Amino acid sequence: MNKHLNAGVTGCMFVFLLTLAACGDSEKPKDKDIVDQPEKFEVRVSENIKTALAFMLENKGRLNDTVVLADDTLVNEAYIRSNNQPIWCSQEKWNAVGEGLFRFIASSKEYGLFPNDYHYKTLSSIREQIARDSTAQKNAALWSRAELMMTDAFLLMARHLKQGHFTRDSLYLRTDSILGPGFYPDMLYKALQTKNVAGTLQSLEPAYKGYSDLKEGLKSFLDSIGTFKRYTHLTYTYPLKDSTVFYQALQRRLYEDDILPSATDYVDTATWRQVLKEYQTKKGLKPTGRINENTVASLNYTNWDRFKRVAITLDRYKMATDSFPETYIWVNLPGYYLRVYDMDTIAMESRVIVGQPKTRTPLLTSSVSNFITYPQWTVPYSIIYKEMLPKIKKDVNYLHKQNLMVVDRNDSIIDPYSVNWAALGKGNFPYLLKQRQGDDNSLGVLKFNFPNKYDVYLHDTNARWLFSNSNRAMSHGCVRVKDFMKLADFLVRNDTLKFHPDTLRNWIKREEKHVVSGFKRVPIYIRYFSCEGKDGKLKIYEDIYGEDKILKERYFADKAIQ
Repeated sequence: MNKHLNAGVTGCMFVFLLTLAACGDSEKPKDKDIVDQPEKFEVRVSENIKTALAFMLENKGRLNDTVVLADDTLVNEAYIRSNNQPIWCSQEKWNAVGEGLFRFIASSKEYGLFPNDYHYKTLSSIREQIARDSTAQKNAALWSRAELMMTDAFLLMARHLKQGHFTRDSLYLRTDSILGPGFYPDMLYKALQTKNVAGTLQSLEPAYKGYSDLKEGLKSFLDSIGTFKRYTHLTYTYPLKDSTVFYQALQRRLYEDDILPSATDYVDTATWRQVLKEYQTKKGLKPTGRINENTVASLNYTNWDRFKRVAITLDRYKMATDSFPETYIWVNLPGYYLRVYDMDTIAMESRVIVGQPKTRTPLLTSSVSNFITYPQWTVPYSIIYKEMLPKIKKDVNYLHKQNLMVVDRNDSIIDPYSVNWAALGKGNFPYLLKQRQGDDNSLGVLKFNFPNKYDVYLHDTNARWLFSNSNRAMSHGCVRVKDFMKLADFLVRNDTLKFHPDTLRNWIKREEKHVVSGFKRVPIYIRYFSCEGKDGKLKIYEDIYGEDKILKERYFADKAIQ
């Protein structure tokens, strides 16, 4: 009885599985479908496209074991519009738009894109097969796979050129950031109608000069390096867990850069020190002659990593506002500069000092509402608790050295020696610390205000010599401006009768406090753009807050050299 029962159960399961397969699975796309009659070529390609689309939609974009489309829904929409007819080929050859699309994919690194995201390697292989093999040229199944991959490539490139790779946030929210489901298929239709793939895709890019300048610098960079080289990546932790393995990898890496003559020959201690010292000196690192974290980071920073940095910055432009006003202030944190743009012209530029990595200058959008001559600095509580209070408890005279006053809630000055500092701390500090006005005030002689939730502003400084430093991430979060008077003059340029440049300078000379307002507010954008194009060349700034590193690891970690 059990034997018959088991047999019955097995039989039922077999029927069930057959039924499930018949009901749920679409026909798998063919690998080969040879068409000997040219007049039937497009019909058979169309049939293969229809089969492949049905299979793809049931298998989350998968066409076969190696090809997965990025957006099966949009690809399907494109072929609904074309009635499953081929878009990129006809009569056993690529048509003009098909050739144009492949050329664009091949050159997509010039746009900060990664060709293999758009099936470049697979499409190149298919094109080679078709070019050298007459049987492959007649294979309608092969052409249909290429069709779907090229359509997917166009739609994905269009999205990356329009919106970039990253998830958007409120700072970068654009009015066109929510696009209808038909937007990208419409772009495809436009490219086919105009027979201009490159022009259609380029029309989706930002129109900012900084973006085009960066692309020009990227093109120069790509031309100068030729192809990207593969380098040994070094994994370094201190202390080294396995020094032998690490130094073998280090030797290969130095050999790859022609620094060592061999990747395997024995290297003695004296040679290691000499080679490392020479490399560190060349790269502007402290020449210790010993391996350390900075040296490893420098060796791991290859041209491929530089390309990723540029791709990140190009995407930041795509996430920027739809358009900038005629006049605005632009502060680029990694570049350590402030620029005032007026009618597409740089009206002024100044070096700036920005927040340290532990007290970053925030990214924000606001508008300058007024500025103050001879401002008084009220120390934020965060600085009091973290930095000042421990020093005051050790030596109350610290307040005098820093030109600081202790005032109560009624703004009455308190004798600091009458305060029981030992009893004070976070949550129990009934005073304010204010710095006396003057040229030795931390804000300097001029402060520019703009509404923001971070309580930061632009200002002068009493440590003006720091502007000569190459690394200027040194403040508590506010932005110190070297040419503060030029910025003040610009803000009141349309009201020189009331605020003549001499008037502003006389106020400062006489150490007078004045609030200057009433001018047209000027928008200010504080941003993090670590790459730019200048005079046709690529300029890459230090990733001072590690923002590029985060994005690179989140979005581009799997991008192998292409």
